[in-house]
Amino acid sequence: MHVNRPVNELFGRESERRRLSAFVGGVHLSGGAMLVRGEPGIGKSTLLLDTAEIAAAHGMRILRLAGVESETHMPFAGLHQALLPLRAEIRGLPAPQRDALGAAFGLTDARVPDPFLIALAALNLLGEAAARAPVLLLAEDAHWLDRASADVLAFVARRLDSEPIVLLAAIRDGFPSPLDGVGLPELVLGRLDDAAATALLDACSPTLPPAVRARLLREAAGNPLALVELPIAAQTQDTKGPLPPGWLPLTTRLEQTFTARLSGLPPTTRTLLLVAALNDSTALSEAVDAAALITGAPVTAEDLSPAVTVRLVDVHEAGVSFRHPLMRSSIYQGASISQRHAVHAALADVLSDRPDRRLWHRAAATPRADESIATELEAAARSARRRGDLESAVAALEHAARLAEDPAHRGERLVRAAEYAAEMGRRDIVERLLAEGEQLRLSARQRARIVWIRESFEDGIRHDSAAAHSLADLAETMAAQGDVDLALKLLSSASLRCFWAHADDRSRQRVVAVAESLPVDDLDGRLLTVLAFAAPIERGKVVIERLWQLAAHPTDGWLAARLLGSSALMVGAFDLSEEFCAASLPPLRVQGRLSHLARALGAQAWSAARLADLSAAIPAAEEAARLAHETSQPLMHAIAQASGAVLAALRGEQERVESLAAAAEQVALPVGARPVLATVQLARGLAALGEGRYGDAFDHLRRMHDPADPAFHLALRCFSLAELADAAVHCGQGRAIAGIVADLEAVALTTPSPSLHADLRYARAILADEAAAEPFFDAALGADLRRWPFVRARVLLAYGEWLRRQRRTAESRRPLRTARETFDALGVIPWSERARQELRASGESSRSRSSEARDVLTPQELQIAQMAADGLTNREIGEKLYLSHRTVSSHLYRIFPKLGIASRSALSAALRVSA
Repeated sequence: MHVNRPVNELFGRESERRRLSAFVGGVHLSGGAMLVRGEPGIGKSTLLLDTAEIAAAHGMRILRLAGVESETHMPFAGLHQALLPLRAEIRGLPAPQRDALGAAFGLTDARVPDPFLIALAALNLLGEAAARAPVLLLAEDAHWLDRASADVLAFVARRLDSEPIVLLAAIRDGFPSPLDGVGLPELVLGRLDDAAATALLDACSPTLPPAVRARLLREAAGNPLALVELPIAAQTQDTKGPLPPGWLPLTTRLEQTFTARLSGLPPTTRTLLLVAALNDSTALSEAVDAAALITGAPVTAEDLSPAVTVRLVDVHEAGVSFRHPLMRSSIYQGASISQRHAVHAALADVLSDRPDRRLWHRAAATPRADESIATELEAAARSARRRGDLESAVAALEHAARLAEDPAHRGERLVRAAEYAAEMGRRDIVERLLAEGEQLRLSARQRARIVWIRESFEDGIRHDSAAAHSLADLAETMAAQGDVDLALKLLSSASLRCFWAHADDRSRQRVVAVAESLPVDDLDGRLLTVLAFAAPIERGKVVIERLWQLAAHPTDGWLAARLLGSSALMVGAFDLSEEFCAASLPPLRVQGRLSHLARALGAQAWSAARLADLSAAIPAAEEAARLAHETSQPLMHAIAQASGAVLAALRGEQERVESLAAAAEQVALPVGARPVLATVQLARGLAALGEGRYGDAFDHLRRMHDPADPAFHLALRCFSLAELADAAVHCGQGRAIAGIVADLEAVALTTPSPSLHADLRYARAILADEAAAEPFFDAALGADLRRWPFVRARVLLAYGEWLRRQRRTAESRRPLRTARETFDALGVIPWSERARQELRASGESSRSRSSEARDVLTPQELQIAQMAADGLTNREIGEKLYLSHRTVSSHLYRIFPKLGIASRSALSAALRVSA
């Protein structure tokens, strides 16, 4: 009963066909993804089908998925369609990925893991299939894919460069999709020109009367579906009857033609079509059984033959599918509410062995409030939440809220659904649910939860100096009512406001006072984070002491380790920060928590950059920026870019400094994101120092210490004094920073911040009168800086310079030589060159600096090389970095010649040369 499409529908699409064919044909060189966009009926699906036939003729394997509006609430429904032909190969995946797909597809009762682990499993499964034959993955009506499947497609699309896989996704104009933000090339289908439209109409309907032909050409306006379908309506109507009004939108007119086509069909066929339109499955048996219940008479698949004849549906062995989404929507729109309820009730009866789907249809069949069904939906939401299926949990709670008999139950369900939607990062859903919930009479606790939900999307960015104080007040109230967990969440939001903006002292003190009044363990990572972000100076001593206690007894929890890493950064304990962040990375990678991974890597990059630990910082900054962009965290992306600018400055890569700094600043300036702006000025100051532009460096770095400047940051200014002092001394502005130094000397009496105290020791030495400086250099060099080699080398360089100025030239060579060797080992090229210049001035020559891995490898290549040198296989590296093992292999293929080696076994030696 399948009806083939007419080839004539491709009239006028030769250039588009050639472009897609060329794109798919290049799969043997590299994979890729492309979006095909256009209005309804413009030929997207037809073009994809044509491309699939060409690809199949060239030996490619074709995998398909299609979005269906009625299935958007079913997580991974689209992905299941695409991977179903590969189900036998799932067992060959690594256990975590195999289990992830099993949980996503409901094959096990295990908790659904983070979606990114599922996405990695899908990528590797597709990669294994493509190893045998190149794969063409077609996504039709991708705008109607369930969000989970669409997110997986976006993940996969970003990682196809080294895979023989091509993804083509068709998206209707005006519909958003997660694929929009991937930056894929697009093929936009416009309407056919007059010649092509006329040729298509004449090929499909050669016997039209001239007047009808002229009107159809005018009203179809080059839309291929209209050119094919409107003539059918014209030919099947009474010749005296009117066509759908020309003033209606084309989509509406097409829907009306499909609705009119129903009128001539037998009642049983119409019932079958309505069941198929409302079912969340294409199963033919379900449609037939439900239609039989509604009609009270036997129904068979043959009853669909009239609908096949008039080109509304295609029927195959086990399923029924509409030939175009507008056909489905027209049938849905043409049915009455009571008819829809009857269909859902029948489907619920048919699905007695599928309790989850049955519940949805029972709910859809209910015309009024029904607390018993609402309670079942609430239970289903709890079950989905335990499995990690937040999308289903939100949908179930939202439906349960609409069926609630008690307004109090309705409000609670809406708020809880909004909490789950916030976990998913779906701000659009959150706002819709909260707008509905806030119309109800909510409890104080529910309204406090709403405050926290909204705060979770703000990242502390709002120019409201009273907000942190009011959040602390609300937290105190919630704690008094026994909800300490909610109180900590609210305080975390308050502390983030203190971090991102410039909260007043009164607000910061209020946040600290409430936090320290809570009945929680002193070593609770959440409490330490609040203290570190709200009062990094006033509570610096407390935070550092507790961090050292926790470092002596490492925690197993990734969240605690990530929070502690960020807390250590805020108080200037960069060595501890790097340690805690590194500890959080393995479990975050295993569990696929890429949002948190981006934040942990961002903190690691910032701290490692300040330690000049470039081998850790460079890959961390690059990966943090990539993952922050992928997980829609613009501020984290900006701060990762700013950290990348700092690293580029340390390497002497001036163009890269400004490129990254400008990009970060563009995001941060409109919202006043002070940490980003401060880091940008630090990067520009370091870059100017490296080039000997000391006046410029002074101007950039001075901004970090001016409370009126948007780059001023209460904590981060404390970690840039050494650079500011260096610039000031070399451009004759030493006295101009006396007030800043005095201010930070006072701060140092409150906090034992390692970075601040190291900077002050350095500043005292280089700002002192020449004759009195030596004791200050002795104090700076006498400090325990074993974990801070760059800081010590910087002191040695300044000491050597001072010795040479004192005409103690022979004595100056040893500290200068040690500084040069340390800078070389760290890879901070401008400081290496400065040490070499000083040694030359002292009469000692230096060998040229050898090229190293950091000079020739990209950040991701460096990261892969390090992991391979540590003995990880390509597959293990891919699992950690969320890449396919073939992509890793491609990177190594490019890495070997760059390092002048021919095998994996030589990697360790090649990297040691640059260590």
